[in-house]
Amino acid sequence: MKRISPAALSATLSAGSIHDLLDVRTPPEYASAHVPGANSIPLNELKVEAYLAQHLAGTPIYVVCEAGARAMKAIEQFELAGCSDCVLVEGGMQSWRDAGLPILQGVNSVLPILRQVQIVIGSLAIVGAVLAIAVDRWFAVLPLLLGGGLVIAGATGTCGMAVFLARMPWNRGRESHAPFCTTE
Repeated sequence: MKRISPAALSATLSAGSIHDLLDVRTPPEYASAHVPGANSIPLNELKVEAYLAQHLAGTPIYVVCEAGARAMKAIEQFELAGCSDCVLVEGGMQSWRDAGLPILQGVNSVLPILRQVQIVIGSLAIVGAVLAIAVDRWFAVLPLLLGGGLVIAGATGTCGMAVFLARMPWNRGRESHAPFCTTE
């Protein structure tokens, strides 16, 4: 898998070369902050064949998400379709922000999917542990299942909770481009 650092991509974008920049985060994540010129297609809505039909073969498709996992999944889909033009933006938007590179900043109150997953799993684990102590030891199965899910997510790179949360109403159905954005 080809990779590019946020700093190198910023230099490439500034040079004005022909490329596609694809952001596969949820619409609220994209609306809150994104790389200037990025097109938003959430991973769960990505139709690779349709995208490739309008793509100029041989030009790079730079793929970005929040930290890299969803972008890798998108690139895998492109590669399965026979496209080798994709380049992973290393570290995603987290690294882009950390490098202090320009972003279009919106006003959005929706938390990134990763933080939503952490809140849900942490809350359910606490509830399960409290119920196991206060009500019945069999409630300890809940934190056990959550831990197992985290192990599977880490091993496979696919988080069922993140897929589930991405489909929630607060994480979809908004405009891909936020007209209220300002350059930071």
